Amino acid sequence: MNTNLYQAFIFLTLLACTPGSQAQNIPSKESQIKTAVLAAPEESREGAKVYGYDAKGNFVTLREGSNEMICIADDPNNEGFSVSCYHQDLDVFMERGRELKKEGKSFQEIFDLREEEVKSGKLKMPKDGATLYVLTADEENYRPESGEVDKTYLRYVVYIPWATQESTGLPLSAEAPGMPWIMDPGTHRAHIMINPPKEE
Repeated sequence: MNTNLYQAFIFLTLLACTPGSQAQNIPSKESQIKTAVLAAPEESREGAKVYGYDAKGNFVTLREGSNEMICIADDPNNEGFSVSCYHQDLDVFMERGRELKKEGKSFQEIFDLREEEVKSGKLKMPKDGATLYVLTADEENYRPESGEVDKTYLRYVVYIPWATQESTGLPLSAEAPGMPWIMDPGTHRAHIMINPPKEE
């Protein structure tokens, strides 16, 4: 498995299967919201819905939204900093992944179950494509008490269910820095990966 594919596999698995956090030191609601929306386009941040963690570490809604964007705060249990925002049409897909993860299902079991549910019509995926943004940073560049984070890295994912290499013209791996490529082609979870070059 090449490096880009491995990295994509890890962060998408974590995102779609976010469990409830059991950490004792949960950042304030304000801090979580402030950092979570940084993954969204600037014009979408103010109205985005935000999921995060309460004082007991339960995964909850921190703020209701007024636009199409949904954001997820950093999980205090995970090393480093990682927040994400995605189009509202992906929410049922993401929520189903979290439910199955809580049941103890493996990544492959979750993939297979959601594939079956999408094919049967039980689980809805966006018809016209939908975007996910993932913003990460090293632990030392994140200050949860103040909600400050720097030296961040932003990745992009565009879900296009059932798309293939042939239907999009995209390669199966990035052949140059920042080049888009397609992952999980021909499945409910087919998506375009865009990993911009990292600044040195």
